[in-house]
Amino acid sequence: MMKNILETLTYPVDGKGMYEITTDTSAWVNKHQLDKGHLNLFIQHTSASLTIMENASPDVLDDIKDFFMKLVPEDSSLYKHGYEGDDDMPAHIKYMLT
Repeated sequence: MMKNILETLTYPVDGKGMYEITTDTSAWVNKHQLDKGHLNLFIQHTSASLTIMENASPDVLDDIKDFFMKLVPEDSSLYKHGYEGDDDMPAHIKYMLT
């Protein structure tokens, strides 16, 4: 029999950036004693996304952050939308790319 579980997990954040949620997600799966099935994760924010990648080196996250800063500059003169500051539209673009 397949279980259907709906639960909201909250992750405190300290501004923009990438946040590791693997440990918490694994703990949730273990708490519910799940060994197979589907896990759907949904972020309730208009400019946030989920990525799946290896995390063997902390340099990876720094390199990704630096790459996105070059690819999608936080310069309000480049965008029409910017209600929430210089990083508003770039955050939407980064979300779309990931």
